[in-house]
Amino acid sequence: MEYLMGLYVTDDEMYGKYRAAMYPILQTYGGDFGYDFKIKEVLKSEVKEPINRVFTIYFKDEQAKIDFFSNEEYLSIKEKFFNESVSSVTEIAQYKK
Repeated sequence: MEYLMGLYVTDDEMYGKYRAAMYPILQTYGGDFGYDFKIKEVLKSEVKEPINRVFTIYFKDEQAKIDFFSNEEYLSIKEKFFNESVSSVTEIAQYKK
C-alpha cells in the first residue's frame, strides 16, 4: 500500500532529525518514501489544516504498516522529533502500487 500524505512542518531542522532517525526502522518493515515535496502554496484543499510538505510512503503490506507505527523505538523517535516539528497530518489518498 502507498499513501499520499500532507503535513504542516513547523520546524524543518527537527523534522529532518525525525526523518533521519526513523528511516532505518521504516526500511526494516519493507517501507520507503517514493516522492517528497516542500510546498510553497496550496491552491485547493479539502481540509482546513495547512499543508507545506507532501510525500508518498509505502509498505509491503498492511501488517508491516501496523507493525512499523507501533514499534517502540519508532514511537520514541516520533515523540522526540515529530511531535515537536509537525502541527498537522493529512492523509490525502491511499492506493495499491
